[in-house]
Amino acid sequence: MKTYTNILVALDFSPTAEKVIVRAKALAKQWQAKLTLIHVFEYIPPIEPVGDMLLGIDWGINEQELTDLATERFAQLAEKQGMADCDRHLIVGNARIEIARYAQDQGCDLIIIGSHGRSGLARLLGSTANAVLHHAHCDVLAVRADE
Repeated sequence: MKTYTNILVALDFSPTAEKVIVRAKALAKQWQAKLTLIHVFEYIPPIEPVGDMLLGIDWGINEQELTDLATERFAQLAEKQGMADCDRHLIVGNARIEIARYAQDQGCDLIIIGSHGRSGLARLLGSTANAVLHHAHCDVLAVRADE
């Protein structure tokens, strides 16, 4: 069986994230591997701010506010799981691309990611876990969410 030394743990902030961390910690302990946490979020700014002002649309949150909120939630999740000192990286972009890119750039040999087991339209459109699996240069472990 292969031994992993550099594990990237891709997290969203769903209830599955805690299950993913528990699995990652157990594997890292077994293999004495380094763990790095990553969260990727997509920020899609309003298309035309002037038009939005004329229509009276207030999107209510900007990229910096989203980044601050994600940073805070990320820190809380890491602390709750006893990983406050673990390397954490927050990236703005497409999760399907950025997770695989980060893993390759950092020489990770395993990506652990949650899988929500969606069906119907969500399955047709594809999942982040599936996309990472197909783009990653290394092994990918998908931790299933509780049904």
